[in-house]
Amino acid sequence: MKKITLKVAGMHCVNCAASITKALKKIPGVLETDVSFASGKAVVNYDEAKTGPGEFIPAIKSLGFDAQVSTEADRTREDLENKEELKGMRNKLLFSIALAVPALVIGMFLMHEIPYAEYIMFLLATPIQFISGASFYRGAWGALKNRTSNMDTLIVLGTSAAYFYSVAILLTNPMRDLYFETSAVLITLVLLGKYLEALARGRTSQAIARLVDLKPKYATVIRDGVEKKVPVDDIEVGDLIRVKPGESIPVDGVIVSGASSVDESMITGESLPVEKTEGSNVIGSTINMHGTFTFKASKVGSDTMLAQIIRLVEDAQGSKAPIQRFADTVAGYFVPAVILIAVIAFVTWYFIFGKTFDFSLMIAISVLVISCPCALGLATPTAVIVGIGKGAGHGILIKSGVALETAQKVDAAVFDKTGTLTSGRPVVTDVLPLKGHTLEDVLKYAAGIEHGSEHPLADAITSYAKEKKIAYAHVTDFEALPGLGVSGKVSHDKVLLGNRGLMEKEKVDVSEIEDALTGFEKEGKTAMILSIRHHPAAVIAVADTLKDSSRKAVTDLQGMGLEVYMITGDNKRTGEAVAKKLGIHKVFSQVLPDEKARYVKKLQGEGKTVAMVGDGVNDAPALAQADVGIAMSSGTDVAIESGGIVLMKNDPEAVVKALVLSRQTMNKIRQNMFWALIYNALGIPIAAGVLYPYTGWLLSPVIGAAAMAFSSVSVVTNSLTLRYKKL
Repeated sequence: MKKITLKVAGMHCVNCAASITKALKKIPGVLETDVSFASGKAVVNYDEAKTGPGEFIPAIKSLGFDAQVSTEADRTREDLENKEELKGMRNKLLFSIALAVPALVIGMFLMHEIPYAEYIMFLLATPIQFISGASFYRGAWGALKNRTSNMDTLIVLGTSAAYFYSVAILLTNPMRDLYFETSAVLITLVLLGKYLEALARGRTSQAIARLVDLKPKYATVIRDGVEKKVPVDDIEVGDLIRVKPGESIPVDGVIVSGASSVDESMITGESLPVEKTEGSNVIGSTINMHGTFTFKASKVGSDTMLAQIIRLVEDAQGSKAPIQRFADTVAGYFVPAVILIAVIAFVTWYFIFGKTFDFSLMIAISVLVISCPCALGLATPTAVIVGIGKGAGHGILIKSGVALETAQKVDAAVFDKTGTLTSGRPVVTDVLPLKGHTLEDVLKYAAGIEHGSEHPLADAITSYAKEKKIAYAHVTDFEALPGLGVSGKVSHDKVLLGNRGLMEKEKVDVSEIEDALTGFEKEGKTAMILSIRHHPAAVIAVADTLKDSSRKAVTDLQGMGLEVYMITGDNKRTGEAVAKKLGIHKVFSQVLPDEKARYVKKLQGEGKTVAMVGDGVNDAPALAQADVGIAMSSGTDVAIESGGIVLMKNDPEAVVKALVLSRQTMNKIRQNMFWALIYNALGIPIAAGVLYPYTGWLLSPVIGAAAMAFSSVSVVTNSLTLRYKKL
């Protein structure tokens, strides 16, 4: 399966997107398609053995829209095209205003003052109808060919009724009332609304623009011992790159000489500069603060962290939240229903109440032009675009609209302990040699057997032995036992290092050291037992320090009404001691890595919506099982596949921000949906004349068009206010 993104121009409402979706799905080989009216993009998953862009683009163009392949390399071209598109919309709007204003003035005030006023009105209205309004006719015709309808259908029906009725009157009885100014002003107001909407929608995607702007244009590369400036796109993996103070780091890599502090806030959301020395990873597009260093490029072009983030954010912004299905369903029936209401209104007033043809026609036109599926179609995607973009600016990568919507329903948060709530860098706090063993002997065996392990606790022990300048014992037959410990042989002696479970499995009696184990565990330390020849030789206590923000994150989540759980491989006593420091009252202890998903599933079985927070590596099954998996990234390797939300900063407080952002975004969507539905629920009956028998008041088609034009603008503007809310 292959995926391609197409940039689509000319969509006016969610029904346009539905028409394109329908046309693309008819093409054999198209597996899935997601067309976003708000972003102007169509994402198509297809079998490249059966079809390709050569069929997609003509299918879209046959509906009256323009389409072209969108790639990362084309981003600058797309930006220029967007500016050209806006310029074209502005010019068309100014052209319409220049003709519509005189038509309106003549039609309302000077019809009997100016000779041949009716013919002047015809000359002013005709270019607006067929030049400015040409795109509406193309869109309506494309929808008709696809056996559907859209906002263009309503505009074409409403304005054509006013225009062609006026032409007929002009040819048969010029003394009767004409409505040329009505059609001219209607099209002009719709164009004004579309232009303002396009401006506002452009601002919803500013997060992507800011990310793209981070990428520097040139870099200083050392080749054959000579420094030279080259375009960033020409950098190859393995190139040595020199970075001076104040410069942007061009691509991802590893420092080989020098040191500095780097501002990574634009990528991770971390406000404080991060110290970098030889061997440290650096991220492309972050800012070098003070020192000069040289690094070797490890990821370039589309493989860099920034490129991954941009792709992730773009894909997420183009995805649909489940609540969008409701809007899509309503929009699918909306236009036919409005046309039916307009016909019923005309028939009722003309045939039942005996009103004039002109009176009844204006009511039908008012119904057609006040109806706005745009506001309903924009309610969800604009808020999703702004919300996901805002998250990216805070180092919170939300992978889809589904994850965004589900996150606001979360009522249980499960945290992995090591590396999530703790620093993940445990240190040895106590070594208790037992009778017949010295500290040097104990550390020699312990460091030797842990030397082959990649577990964080192993690093703590080997580092401690290094500090004490104790040589490691040579170990053979090494074996790592997940959730238990390690085993091996020194000479011919069987050596074990691990928890009670390992000792029980190997039938090692630990009763004589039970008090020591309990004492360490009550202090929240992880107590490991060293066994030599199936006899306890020492107890080694290791502690992992809590992150500074862990306690506050737990308190904030509990304040939001969430139940907070901690899951750990530690024994119950140690787990509860750590949890107590954090204010967590519910702990799953002695859980093996492959069992974490089962505990998440258990909570889901109790009716809870669960967010699992982990490091995205050994927690992957649990992250996948959870309703929302929140993966904390580490260094430059983002755990893109591990969860629905990826946190660029290893900070538990970012979990709080992600859930707050989700709630804020969904509140905006609900507000938008409410106003879009209320607008149409009130506007259409008023336009149909329900108030006329009681008040004598009718809604002018011009006022209806103005209300329709600005309804979608108000929805987009409401979504944009999300950018200013505090996380």
